[in-house]
Amino acid sequence: MRYVDEFRDQRLARQLAAAIAAAARPDREYRLMEFCGGHTHAIFRYGVQHLMPSNVRFIHGPGCPVCVLPMARIDQAIALATRHGVTLCTYGDLMRVPASERKSLLKAKAEGADIRMIYSTQDALRIARENPERQVVLFAIGFETTTPPTAVAIKTARAEGLANFSVFCNHVLTPPALRTILATAGPEGVRLDGILGPSHVSTLIGSRPYAFVPSEFGVPVVIAGFEPLDVMQSALMLIEQINAGRCEVENQYLRAVTEDGNPKALALMDEVFRIRDRFEWRGLGELPDSALALSEDYADLDAELRFPVEVPESREARGCECPAILRGVKEPTDCRLFGTVCTPDNPMGSCMVSSEGACAAYWSYGRFRASSSSPAVGA
Repeated sequence: MRYVDEFRDQRLARQLAAAIAAAARPDREYRLMEFCGGHTHAIFRYGVQHLMPSNVRFIHGPGCPVCVLPMARIDQAIALATRHGVTLCTYGDLMRVPASERKSLLKAKAEGADIRMIYSTQDALRIARENPERQVVLFAIGFETTTPPTAVAIKTARAEGLANFSVFCNHVLTPPALRTILATAGPEGVRLDGILGPSHVSTLIGSRPYAFVPSEFGVPVVIAGFEPLDVMQSALMLIEQINAGRCEVENQYLRAVTEDGNPKALALMDEVFRIRDRFEWRGLGELPDSALALSEDYADLDAELRFPVEVPESREARGCECPAILRGVKEPTDCRLFGTVCTPDNPMGSCMVSSEGACAAYWSYGRFRASSSSPAVGA
């Protein structure tokens, strides 16, 4: 399959870097937020920032579903496994995210809770089939991208009559978070000149849902692919829009994203889920209409209704700047815990745990220690 090496070509990277340098006006700054954590890791892995002029800056957004999950939801998941004695199935990143009192799903498992790491929703269904005497709960998480597999698992459980299967739903929606970030821009927020729209999310929801960004906030959007040349071309497209005084949604990721997205997947989501009135995001607070819960027709498979739990109010680790990093207000190196007491082996916040977290990107690729002359893009 193509579309990999072609988007990591050094010669093309240099050409794009030259075009960006020529387009970027020296009398202004360009502050571009990459919403998606996949973009953040591409920027740091390939040293894209080092190919930008000094007045073109990438701002890291909240595009990591593990990072934005509030601590209280981890506390609830631990309570499900410990108080109700369910078999809790979830993905690897979530196992190590710090909960209250320095707990985590991994520590709860070590203390005897039946918490299992899975690779797909089908693994959770298999566990339910193989253990009919156990109540199996899928800890579902992700942006719109991972919602259809959860919907398929729910419909499969209903069709098979798996009475011991339910879902703890934590799927969140991208546009409301983007709206909140833009609405709070200002002296205490972050000033943005352009948005690199998410890739995988946009393959599902399409480009149309971002139309409110230029129309309401006067900020251009370019939906960008994940490869380094995708990011560079998208940055150039944003710079050209800004210079020309244009403000619209453009789609750089034409090979995967359409205007209307995936209608079949969207219809499946509409059938199985409903939009919550409010949901808390780490760093952004409670946002209206920003997350999903199971619809009334599938409410009997909702773990929150089947196994209600109450947990005390949670608090972030003292000194952890993860909430501010998720808003784009601070960078990982602004946190005094980063690289000292907070490392991948001893994470103090979710941004250091997730494979898409900004702190993990800074740490993994060492760009915070690198000079502007460091090799980049496959060098």
